[in-house]
Amino acid sequence: MRKVYMDHNATTPVDPAVLTAMLPFYNEKFGNASSVHTYGREARAAMEEAREKIADFIGAKPTEIIFTSGGTESDNFAIEGAAYENSKKGSHIITSAIEHHAVLNTCKHLETHGFTVTYLGVDRYGVVDPDDVRKAIKDDTVLITIMHANNEIGTIEPLKEIVDIAKENGVIVHTDAIQTIGKIPVNVDDLGVDLLSISGHKLYGPKGVGALYIRRGVKVEPLVRGGHHERNRRGGTENVPGIVGFGKAVELAAVNMEEESKRLWFLTEKLRTGLQEQLEYVHANSHPANRLPGTINLSFEFLEGESIVLNLDMKGVAVSTGSACTSGSLEPSHVLTALGLDAAMAQGAIRFSLGRHNIEDEVDYILSELPPIVNRLRAMSPLYADKVKNRSK
Repeated sequence: MRKVYMDHNATTPVDPAVLTAMLPFYNEKFGNASSVHTYGREARAAMEEAREKIADFIGAKPTEIIFTSGGTESDNFAIEGAAYENSKKGSHIITSAIEHHAVLNTCKHLETHGFTVTYLGVDRYGVVDPDDVRKAIKDDTVLITIMHANNEIGTIEPLKEIVDIAKENGVIVHTDAIQTIGKIPVNVDDLGVDLLSISGHKLYGPKGVGALYIRRGVKVEPLVRGGHHERNRRGGTENVPGIVGFGKAVELAAVNMEEESKRLWFLTEKLRTGLQEQLEYVHANSHPANRLPGTINLSFEFLEGESIVLNLDMKGVAVSTGSACTSGSLEPSHVLTALGLDAAMAQGAIRFSLGRHNIEDEVDYILSELPPIVNRLRAMSPLYADKVKNRSK
């Protein structure tokens, strides 16, 4: 059976060159990067080389990069660390209603520890209005955390405008850039952010490794306590093989990001227009222009997205109904309901997230296989039958 993977926002396959770079650090170069002997110095040198690659990729200094276990820890570290470090100045945090749960649940946790949080709404395509940020800032606001681009719909936020407003008011800004790194340009000085989270497995690197950018001069209370690792900011023996792989993945992403972006934009637009031409009642939830090049989120009216996912899986096609972190939940996506979609439309959504190895022929395959699936499922839907009946009157 043919296999087509279009769930790259959930995770990506490890690039063979990344795996090759990592393997020596599991056997002959297995040293602890904190050890002073030859084995340790060899591991330390490789880790610092990776740190430099990642720093260069986002326009940071190597000393501003702290390695973590992944994006979720980076988000927790940034938000809790900045909140507690600045708690004497204030206890108010601003975020958006469509953040990843790594951000939302951290904010909710802080609400149980004396902090207050403003959850900003978004427009039809998931865009945060910078004026809403301005209006939400209070005298005791200490942190604004707004994602760079949404993981479910791919919409890119006006982060620079938000940062400018924050700086006028002396407020620290964190962004979850886990979906944008390696897909669109990410430069910490251009964005102006103080804290930025990234993850290895979203750009063809290994799982279990991420990083947090902390701008020089910004103080963040440690989340993981232990030894002197990561300049006393994150305790625990560093995941040297993962870090080396992360660095190699960033190196590869830098080579052809611009051309890859154009290619993926073409493929997702062909997929979207092809499905909307063949099928009625298919609605795009992603921003029509300002979105990640490989991401398109579509609602198929009168259907449940999970039924589409399972039927496509039987055809060898892997897609999702939204974030992998909420897979199995019966609740409609918090992102899509924040856009104003009702529960039925939100539950009928499919996220297609294309990547490096997807080709036009695979888009054609979906365009040939998905419409019959949708038509068959709709034929069993009483809601669709009522719609057709009322339309024919």
